[in-house]
Amino acid sequence: MDGKYYICIDLKSFYASVECAERGLDPMTTNLVVADPERSDKTICLAVSPSMKKFGVRNRCRVFEIPKSIKYIMAVPRMQKYIDYAADIYGIYLRYIAPEDIHVYSIDESFIDVTPYLNRYKKTPKEMAEWFMGLIWDEIGIRATAGVGTNLYLTKIALDIISKHAPDFIGVLDEESFKEKLWDHQPLTDFWRIGPGTARSLASLGIFTMRQIAAFDEDTLYRKFGIDAELLIDHAWGRESTTMADIKAYRSETKSLTQGQVLMRDYSFEEGRVVMREMVEQLALDLVAKKLLTQSVTILAGYSNKLHMPMSGGTASVPVPTSSSSMLVDAVMKLYDDVVDSRYPIRRFFAYCNNVTPDTGEQQLSLFDETIEEKETDRRIQNAMVDIKKKFGKNAIFKSADLQECATQLERNMQIGGHKSGNHE
Repeated sequence: MDGKYYICIDLKSFYASVECAERGLDPMTTNLVVADPERSDKTICLAVSPSMKKFGVRNRCRVFEIPKSIKYIMAVPRMQKYIDYAADIYGIYLRYIAPEDIHVYSIDESFIDVTPYLNRYKKTPKEMAEWFMGLIWDEIGIRATAGVGTNLYLTKIALDIISKHAPDFIGVLDEESFKEKLWDHQPLTDFWRIGPGTARSLASLGIFTMRQIAAFDEDTLYRKFGIDAELLIDHAWGRESTTMADIKAYRSETKSLTQGQVLMRDYSFEEGRVVMREMVEQLALDLVAKKLLTQSVTILAGYSNKLHMPMSGGTASVPVPTSSSSMLVDAVMKLYDDVVDSRYPIRRFFAYCNNVTPDTGEQQLSLFDETIEEKETDRRIQNAMVDIKKKFGKNAIFKSADLQECATQLERNMQIGGHKSGNHE
């Protein structure tokens, strides 16, 4: 076969399917939702089984939105379990495909460049997809769907739009079949990289389909969307220049470290100070562990959902690049007192270490900095904490302040992605 061929494999209702597999149940016939019962009924369901979707229950719904007439199993999230399953499935790919030809797009979705393997395994691109789907089901017990395409964009669209209506759950597209099948498809938000905002902007121009984008005046599109117009036009024709090699070679020009959390209840200003301090201390340990430095930290505070208020925030700077917990905490807590409105309850926090740089080991001091001895002591303490946490677990060592009722770090240390890992239950 000539040209490039990609497949994209999606693990169907992955978290819910894992929970069904662990119980020896079929997700196609078992009503199951993945959500934490310890949270309120407003908590979001991380996944619902395919059988729940037949009743109109959508993914990422809130528990209270599930009709009371539906009987279902509620499974507590076990993030480490899902990571382990995903790793086992990735291991299946690696038995037959080199890692440079695999791009893990998310925990439940992977792109594979199958071009070099079609002759080796004597299979068509669609047969390669069927093969992997069968291996995943036979060995792991997880159902999968797949998209097959002649470029990465068409592969993703074949998965997202075509596969769900195909009897074998495999969608196949090239540039010609894309125009035949999807040029008049609506809504545009079904297409990869077109969100509600972009769709509204296109609608303001009288554009509701890919055919209309392809036929529209390009100069007008560039005036409306800037450089993003190039992507819209290419995708309207089913074109995509990015290859697997481009993805593997990509390196971000800017780097940052981030901490964020949504609180389980509204916090007071003083309780919020405890949480923000914990977050910055954790960021400092992350910097040490990754041998990085930063010279500024940006914080954002979001207020109670009842208030519908914009977030408050700002950036705290230190005189020299550092990973020192004491320097960063002092700077951020002063900023916190200045920018967070003490009159209103807080529900979410974000903190970012901006433009991180490698720690070369050279000591830099300013007129306002601590002495080299003090700085070195701080560094040794932080390094010791990182080593202990790596060896004995994140909660093997902590500060007494972490035991306060409003503190969250000890609980967060037992989570992955903000949800229970399953290892501590």
